This record gives sequence, structure tokens and C-alpha cells, in this order.
Amino acid sequence: MVSVAGTAHNIEITAESLQEDLARLQVQKQALERELAAVVAHLGSVQRALGALEALMQGQTAVPAEPQTGSAVAEPADTTAKAAARRPKRQGVKGTARPVAAGSDAHGQKAYGKLTEQIMAYFAEVGDVDVRARDVAAALGRDTDSGSINGIRSTLDRMVGASRVQRTGRGLYRAKR
Repeated sequence: MVSVAGTAHNIEITAESLQEDLARLQVQKQALERELAAVVAHLGSVQRALGALEALMQGQTAVPAEPQTGSAVAEPADTTAKAAARRPKRQGVKGTARPVAAGSDAHGQKAYGKLTEQIMAYFAEVGDVDVRARDVAAALGRDTDSGSINGIRSTLDRMVGASRVQRTGRGLYRAKR
């Protein structure tokens, strides 16, 4: 027959083990949520880039090559008119396709300046939690090298200066309420 004290001790050990498992699973859940946020952010970036490339491809037309003359001496030509004919034309009329400028997204908006909004969206997702710049970079798909992470760190520091984010410790940031 098992003693009551032995049974109580076994229950206590099991409860402690379950508490440890619960803590480990909560940490793992948070890590997976951050990873999912990073994948979602990267997916959005890839979709925007693909959309911009498709818009560029649709906006370009193939320019036929000019026929070569058989003589070694070419006749003088109006090079300005030929060059203008080869250049894709920009359309100013509303509703027509225009080439997307470098540094722009598919909607013609500047791509820079979006990082702050992406960081604020990340803080909104994670809630009231201290995060490192490396975590933010991973969530945004920008953890490929130390330069990218340092860019995130610099942006976070500017956001601290603008009172949009608060520094809670060395290398730790949290969204302001």
C-alpha cells in the first residue's frame, strides 16, 4: 500500500514538472509567433517586390533593333529622334501605366520610411514585451547581416528619440503606451 505522504510528494513533483513544461511552452510559443511574424513580413515584401516587377514588365515594350547598313560609312542621322523613339514613354494621363521609379513600391510611394511603420506594426503584434533589435530584424526579414540589424537598431534609437518607442534596458525596446 502506498503512503499518503508518498502520493502527495509524487503529485507535488508532477505539478512542478508541469509548471516547468508550461513555462517552456510559453517561451516556445512566443518564439514561434515572432518567427511567424517574420515570415508574414517577408512574404509581404516578396509580394510587393513581385508586384513591382510585374508592373515594370508590363510597362516595357520591346524596341526592335535598327537594321544595319552594308556601307562602312553611315549617313548622318538625327540621333536625338532615334534615341527618343527607343526610350519608353512616361504617361502623365491618369489610369495609364508609368514606370516605377527606383526606391518606390508598386503604388509609386517611396519605399524608405516604411521601416518605422513596419517596426511599429511589429510592436503592435508582440504587445507589451521587451524585444531586442535582432528580434525586430528577424521578424521583418532583415536579419541577413549585421549591417541590416544595425540599421534596425539605428531606427529604434531614432524612434526612442521621437518618443515612439522606449528603451527598457541595454539593447531592449518596448512600444510606448
